[in-house]
Amino acid sequence: MKHTTNDQLLDFIGKSPSCYHAIFNMKQELIEEGFEELNEADSWKLASGGRYFVTRNLSSLIAFRVPKESSGGFHITVSHSDSPTFKIKENCELEKEKHYVQLNVEKYGGMAMPGWLDRPLSAAGRVLVKEGSSVETRLVNLDRDLLLIPSLAIHMNKDVNDGYKFNPQTDLLPLYGDESAAGTFMEQVAKAAGVKKEAILGNDLFLYLRMKGSIWGAGGEYISSPRLDDLQCAFASLKGFLSAEKPAAISLHCVLDNEEVGSGTKQGAASTFLKDTLKRILIGLGADQESYHTMLAKSFMLSADNAHAVHPGHTDKTDPTNRPYMNQGVVIKYNANQKYTTDGVSAAIFKAICQKADIPCQTFLNRSDMAGGSTLGNISNTQVPMNTIDIGLAQLAMHSPYETAGAKDTDYLIRAIRGFYESRILCSKDGSYEIF
Repeated sequence: MKHTTNDQLLDFIGKSPSCYHAIFNMKQELIEEGFEELNEADSWKLASGGRYFVTRNLSSLIAFRVPKESSGGFHITVSHSDSPTFKIKENCELEKEKHYVQLNVEKYGGMAMPGWLDRPLSAAGRVLVKEGSSVETRLVNLDRDLLLIPSLAIHMNKDVNDGYKFNPQTDLLPLYGDESAAGTFMEQVAKAAGVKKEAILGNDLFLYLRMKGSIWGAGGEYISSPRLDDLQCAFASLKGFLSAEKPAAISLHCVLDNEEVGSGTKQGAASTFLKDTLKRILIGLGADQESYHTMLAKSFMLSADNAHAVHPGHTDKTDPTNRPYMNQGVVIKYNANQKYTTDGVSAAIFKAICQKADIPCQTFLNRSDMAGGSTLGNISNTQVPMNTIDIGLAQLAMHSPYETAGAKDTDYLIRAIRGFYESRILCSKDGSYEIF
């Protein structure tokens, strides 16, 4: 049986070993769909009925469609492009015992470390190269089984099965080669970039797992892949955005970087990227400052980042009455302390949209005695306050280098996001809404 959507998802993830590649691949699809690329450093000339996108840092992207007739407000879906991994340090080669060359790396984000051991790895990201008087960005992917983080044999580490604490500086450095490999890593990077090593002035390079995504289970009911969190939501957001017919409001597909490290960068959810883009859309359409504030009051945001499914071996780790499962639909995420932005208003509006589109929904809350993480919604709201709901798809092994989700759920999210963009959400007064 051909799982068309999941095949497309896994192909997208396979071609996106870094946040830069994910944004590049989305850019290419938007261009093929007739979207015009804008530059933040230029003046924007926008038109009713136009389709546009802009990037920041080549790791965050905002695409938007301007309807010819708008019901007012912005309809926004936001996800993130980054995943927990290891970033390769400057002066990265470490020679050991005159027989080994390791790469010096540091953790990026909150990862489950054991899954990185004894797996084929490679490196990808970007380099900044000097071209005459210019400095240009080149994406690179070494794209072969090149590295591996070897575990210490159990004979030498008797505690490994009893809660061993990994030291990132000693236990988690990848092996690159024998003594003959010394001095060659950046040469390989330069070759992949099509330049000489001396031309590289800067780089942002990350490790990635080489294992391919797969569809598996007794009935093909599961998918597993690197970087499902959060490329599954980014992919579904783009597909829902592109498939929406006659969007009722100015619709935006946003994918932001650095969520895994707190979003506090110029291209993260805490930055002005979304706010700047919303204001420039209105300026480009000839609106005034007052219009920005009235538009925000009419707007709605979906913060899409995956959620924890009930684990079959640890069912007690999930809240007693809010227990999401894979293949059971879109997960609405709640937290009383506003780590998630969902409240009664945003939940009611989203549920009404899903009911209209016949999309199943389920709920997630942490156990009351367990702390949880946060995501894009509450951070984005510090810059652009609007009704927002945190949603995602149920998955296992979040922040492992190889995660698992439900084969049905990507389609559910695409349909929900398409229904969101096609819906009209009218605020008659504070607390009262019409959805049609």
